[in-house]
Amino acid sequence: MLGLFGTLNLGARSLQTQQMGVEVAGHNLANVNNPNYSRQRVQIESSLAIPVSPIGVQGTGADVVAIRQIRDQILDDQITSEVSLSGSLASAQKALQYAQANLGQRIDRHSAGANAAASATSLSGEFGVAEGINALFNSFQSIAVSPRDTTERTVLLENAKALSAKFQQTDARLGRLRTTLDDSLRADVSEANLLLTDIALLNNEIANAEIRNGGAANDLRDKRQTKLEELAKLANVTVTRDSDGVLSVAVGTTTMVSGKNVLETFQAYDAGGGQILVRGATSGSPLSLTSGSMHGTISTRDGSIATLRSDLNALAALVISEVNAVHSTGFSLTGATGANFFTGTDASNMGVNTALTTNPQLVQASGVAANAGDNQVALQMAQLADKRHAGLADQTFSQYFNRVVSNLGQSLANTNGQAETQQVVEDMLLRQRDSLMGVSIDEEMSDLIRFQKAYQASARIITTVDEMLETVLTLKR
Repeated sequence: MLGLFGTLNLGARSLQTQQMGVEVAGHNLANVNNPNYSRQRVQIESSLAIPVSPIGVQGTGADVVAIRQIRDQILDDQITSEVSLSGSLASAQKALQYAQANLGQRIDRHSAGANAAASATSLSGEFGVAEGINALFNSFQSIAVSPRDTTERTVLLENAKALSAKFQQTDARLGRLRTTLDDSLRADVSEANLLLTDIALLNNEIANAEIRNGGAANDLRDKRQTKLEELAKLANVTVTRDSDGVLSVAVGTTTMVSGKNVLETFQAYDAGGGQILVRGATSGSPLSLTSGSMHGTISTRDGSIATLRSDLNALAALVISEVNAVHSTGFSLTGATGANFFTGTDASNMGVNTALTTNPQLVQASGVAANAGDNQVALQMAQLADKRHAGLADQTFSQYFNRVVSNLGQSLANTNGQAETQQVVEDMLLRQRDSLMGVSIDEEMSDLIRFQKAYQASARIITTVDEMLETVLTLKR
């Protein structure tokens, strides 16, 4: 039998066990509003039993053998993967929104078939490229109606300057957007490297704490999972764990962190032509980025936005060359010929011949040298608006621009749709994790009452044994 002193020890252990239960429930309640915390539970087991003859084996109470963290590693890994996809879509979405704003055009999309993208899009703005193209060729038409009117020529030149300025402004904005995205990429690289260091330090702290104390470092593991998910927002990561729980982080086939060591870091570098990409700083090898905000930034910058800028330059170059080709064959009111209407080669440097802006009479609208009232060349330039150009996929200037903007709008619409769907998936997984790992106030309050009552009962055991000891001592007097 345990005897009175053995029973007294049993009561003392029970007090410690129930007190630990209260402390853990209190710790859970303290973290009820901490989204990165997973609830903990005391694992209670029976103390070592002793043989008692002739009745058999007698129990000696209970002990807390561990504080167990309620966490589903598979669910955590799923969330890490989905967070990475969300990061990629969010950065792509933001970049495309900036690009659309830089166009200075509002895109109104209407319901239509997939093959009617251009016709299903209307463009509007105070004065965008679309309005500039229409104004330019309307002015050529006005001169064809009144070829001697210098006022119409002045209006034409003002519209041409406005269109040139809009092309230059749009190209400059897209150039600045590219620089902004490069800066964002570099910022992501710096943040990712800090997270790699944090994860390695936490690996070391967790290992030391668990070796020293013999139990799981639950709070440190929560912090590490938070850092992993923050890193996943920036780049696709693969997490592996060995039998001792030592964690390694890889991007593609490149191991970045192994245990307490950072084996590789991210580095932004110029891959040529100003294209900023990401590689391993130690190996110098490009990293395989398939998700995360770094991937979203790079893919959108070098995809939709680069295509948009290239298409605008192609449009501006063809407007310059086509108008100049016709204008140079005409004659001005002074009889001059051979002058170009536009200067420059593309959207970045498009301008209007300063000789014309200084003297509108030099606009070459006539097809006959001795006849200032002739309008043949003015008509030919006006008709360019309806001409289908092989260099623009057999489309007119306006149709091509509509298609360019429509493609951007479609890319943004697709990204928005994917981001919404992705958010639903991520939210579902987060709710699932919260229901499993999150703190329930009702449940913790119930545990507090349960452990409190058990503590009171354990104290009653000690009080009872104390009274029994007093009785025994009284018998010997």
